[in-house]
Amino acid sequence: MKQTLAVFGSAFNPPSLGHRSVLERLAHYDKVLLLPSYSHAWGKTMLDYSLRCQLVSAFITDIAQSNLELSTLEQEIAIDDEAITTFAVLAELEKRFPEHQITFVVGPDNFLNFGKFYMSKEILSRWQVLACPETLPIRSTLIREKLAKGESICELTTSSVSQLLMTDERYQF
Repeated sequence: MKQTLAVFGSAFNPPSLGHRSVLERLAHYDKVLLLPSYSHAWGKTMLDYSLRCQLVSAFITDIAQSNLELSTLEQEIAIDDEAITTFAVLAELEKRFPEHQITFVVGPDNFLNFGKFYMSKEILSRWQVLACPETLPIRSTLIREKLAKGESICELTTSSVSQLLMTDERYQF
């Protein structure tokens, strides 16, 4: 039987407890890759990629769920500033993890727009797609808004992520 690999792509701008609520429901997978967007397909403005990767690493440490792993695949396959498609990511993961059954995890916002994804029909025919809405409706947008107002974000993300965002000037939005 193949091992299971869930791929959870997001801007992680920054990671939130909403993200964690999705990840907790993926505990039965052998491996869950957290894949920060390198160059967003729809032009979203984000913190620098390396900073978001540091936030995701801190987030993973805080959560302490043994199957979670940061993946920098998007950066590895990027060509200049071109957007990275989900199809390209999944095709590359299929090469790197041929022994795994790959499931692409989407949140509710992306699920409703899945038909707009590049080669969405081919994605559905080659890999599993799991719509997994957060059970805790905390979005990165709310964290950014509270930070802009100088308000506490402790109840919106994990302790290490909160600490980095509130004390390190590199993490300014």
